[in-house]
Amino acid sequence: MNGAGWYEAHGDHGTGGGGTGAGDSPGDAGGPGSGPARIPTPRASVEDSGRPLPDRADLGDPAPVPLDLSHDVLKSLLGAWALAACSAAETAAVEEHLGDCGSCADEARRLREAVGLLHQPESLDLDPALRTRVLGSCLSRRPPRIPVPDWAAPYDAETARLDALLQDFGDAEWHAPVRLRWFEADTPTSRPTTVAGVIAHLLAVDGLIAAALGLADPLAEVTGAAESGVRGPAGRTEAVWRAPHFPPVPHAAGGAAPGSLHSVRGPWREQSHSLVRTVSFTGGHAGGLGVPYGDFALPLHDAMLDRAFECWVHAEDIAEAVDYPYQPPAPRHLNRMIDLAARLLPTVLAERRRAGLSRPGDRTPHLVPAGAPGRSLRLEIEGAAGGEWLIPLDSPAAVGSADLEVAHVALDGVEFCKLAAGHVSPEDAAVGQDGDRQAIREVLYAAASMSRL
Repeated sequence: MNGAGWYEAHGDHGTGGGGTGAGDSPGDAGGPGSGPARIPTPRASVEDSGRPLPDRADLGDPAPVPLDLSHDVLKSLLGAWALAACSAAETAAVEEHLGDCGSCADEARRLREAVGLLHQPESLDLDPALRTRVLGSCLSRRPPRIPVPDWAAPYDAETARLDALLQDFGDAEWHAPVRLRWFEADTPTSRPTTVAGVIAHLLAVDGLIAAALGLADPLAEVTGAAESGVRGPAGRTEAVWRAPHFPPVPHAAGGAAPGSLHSVRGPWREQSHSLVRTVSFTGGHAGGLGVPYGDFALPLHDAMLDRAFECWVHAEDIAEAVDYPYQPPAPRHLNRMIDLAARLLPTVLAERRRAGLSRPGDRTPHLVPAGAPGRSLRLEIEGAAGGEWLIPLDSPAAVGSADLEVAHVALDGVEFCKLAAGHVSPEDAAVGQDGDRQAIREVLYAAASMSRL
């Protein structure tokens, strides 16, 4: 039933039983379709009428009047005032009192500063996980036609994070001094360079994978064809640093103009894109391809993890040089890097013994047939990227055995990675130890000796 019919059937006499609405004419009352208007016309705004606006007192909302409180009571309210927890009247009383009492004003200032420390300032930087979340959301709706292999995902993520750090660098940041650190013959070693020199180092060593995949060798473009055959990370890095048009240190002999140092970012990023693109087009089947590092070789899937690890380590070096925060990799990627180091430890232990780096007091390792269980150290990594690995101590061909466990070492995941990067000495590593001290010492020094320029 519509409104008009309802009113005709029941009638409407308004409030109080019989008055007509505003604007009704007496002659129209009672006629069908011509009754009084049921919706009043809009009223004009006070602002549009030209009349003066009413005072706050006329509206019944007077301004708060300060309370008449004693000094002790007002002093006790300072904490609540600093937290903005006072009523309007109390706030007015406290603030009026602060203008007259110097001791309370000093106390109020200290309390306000303390409250400011309770609220950490929000960073203006984007959330580091934003890129991962956006990509994950996009890929969940439309999977990539050519996905990146799982073993190349850490390299893809770490190069993208480092590139995001570099994008706003000016000349001062590219010239910022950086000291590269590693262990050589159980001795801490370092080398001074700049942010540009670090990126040049990454460009040169990543070129080992590029050459193995048949891509262009960046050394041929930077240093000339004469040095493009240099093998090994250290040799290739030195070759790039010797290039007359690409010095890592601004004051080096034959140094280039300051503005040219940042030109390394483009070639490095283009090379990292090419590496990820190429291994993706192989469908992941090239993971077993050997990548020569000079005096040793790694399969491609391990070489990509090695490059992701070094990219993160040197990104932290750069962030420290420019006083900028930098977070560790995602736990799933960090776990892969730790797993690579744990798998390499038995081989490194054997090489150290052959090189005579074990002290005279070290016991002679047992002869264990290939594939047989041998004495083992349990490496426990704590944290979100953690896990446990049984490291065979006697031979890289042996198999770790819980029944033959002689020692147990526990470390935080990031701490272990810094040890493997040569940024923390074995003596300074925060390690939980139990069992054979000699075996623990060998493993810790072997982890540090995996670091290199």
